[in-house]
Amino acid sequence: MGPNLQRLDPYRLLLPRRGEMKVDALVYAGESLLIEEKSLVQLQNAACVPGAVRVLATPDIHVGFGVPIGCVLASRSHLVPAAVGYDINCGMRLLRTPFKAREFPLEAVTRAVGRAVPLGEGKRNLKVSVEALEEVLARGVPGLKAVAGELGERFPAWDREEMERDLPFLEDRGSLPGAPGAVSPAAKERGRFQLGTLGGGNHFLEFQEVEKVLDGEAARRLGIEEGALTIMIHSGSRGLGHQVASDYMRLAGAGKGKHTAGPGGLAALEARSGRGGRYLGAMNAAANFAYANRHVLACLVRREVRLCTDPSAELPLVYDVTHNILKEETHGGEILYVHRKGATRAFPSQRMQGTPYEDVGQPVIIPGSMGTASYLLLPGPRAEESLYSVNHGAGRVLSRSAASGRDRRGRAKGPAAVSDEEFRRSMEGILLICEDKRTIKEEAPAAYKDIDEVVRVVAGAGLAGPVARMRPLSVLKG
Repeated sequence: MGPNLQRLDPYRLLLPRRGEMKVDALVYAGESLLIEEKSLVQLQNAACVPGAVRVLATPDIHVGFGVPIGCVLASRSHLVPAAVGYDINCGMRLLRTPFKAREFPLEAVTRAVGRAVPLGEGKRNLKVSVEALEEVLARGVPGLKAVAGELGERFPAWDREEMERDLPFLEDRGSLPGAPGAVSPAAKERGRFQLGTLGGGNHFLEFQEVEKVLDGEAARRLGIEEGALTIMIHSGSRGLGHQVASDYMRLAGAGKGKHTAGPGGLAALEARSGRGGRYLGAMNAAANFAYANRHVLACLVRREVRLCTDPSAELPLVYDVTHNILKEETHGGEILYVHRKGATRAFPSQRMQGTPYEDVGQPVIIPGSMGTASYLLLPGPRAEESLYSVNHGAGRVLSRSAASGRDRRGRAKGPAAVSDEEFRRSMEGILLICEDKRTIKEEAPAAYKDIDEVVRVVAGAGLAGPVARMRPLSVLKG
């Protein structure tokens, strides 16, 4: 069943319902953006999920596991672990600083952060007891009080007042109703040592300059100034979240009872079944771990910045957003189970009442690749059409192995699509600190879509409006 796209306008494509699809699928993409055929087949499979009422893809759509990255799936009745993915609550955190980018001791601070934050897959940092970990799994960022109490002075730059100031600027206030009992012992064992680690793949920590303000009034409201230094953190639920995803994908696909295996191997759990409830509780627990992990990373970064500059420097949080998550939301008067995989929520002001952004809506953070720009946006007038969802990044055009010529273990696999010279040119003027120089080209700018074109589609479709464009000055990668 091959895809049969129909262009609706310069920013939208329709994938009409056919075969087992429950609904049409909408794809946001301009004419110059590459869309892999396999990713469209995966999107069709997502539209076959029981109870599906809305399926769409954001402009960074590319092949994922089960469903494409950049997929939004809303079902009345079923949960699909693969439509959340392995890195539960992978997300972005953006910090403001009082520093001008050109006056900041960039290299000293970047290297200090590189020593404080373990980079790469499988790395360890804070070791906590199962009891303290379960507090984090149950409560998210507020649960870190148990970790701080357990570790004492070994906890990085803990400031309870700063945490309280941060909470309103976290999606969900950094806490979902987690169920530690639904998380396997294997997942907990992996998580006990990984708070305060960045991870590998596309996770990063960047020091950036606000290169251009695109909406002056909105930028002032968010505290963003041209020429200022900002800090962006991209990380998720680490090995714990991966294990939770693996456990429940296996349960959904292999268990007997209330599950449904659909096209492409997708497996869906009935939301109101015992298994569905356990998955929600475990997924929320992994999401809480990710929120807490990004908070610990922010503590480490704040500590190193203050040690190198001004001990009293304020480094306030602009926002912390998640882009691999499943939530119950009301749309069109009914409760839906909205899966966002590689997609960011973009709630308007009326859905942000009681938060610091009830007047402008939820800030949206869309990073590029290392070496290219990132954007800060606010929700647009047509965001409801996408269930208030936008993309989470630029989106790949080359697989990791194709870009680097190596497999995930760094072994040579064939010629690299990105040459050493091309990679060097793309990173000119940017300080790069990475864990594995053999595979770093898998994250080369040339492996990703043009972030400026991606954001142009987002803005043109009315999903979100750009507030500021940031360029990277230094990058820390796994």
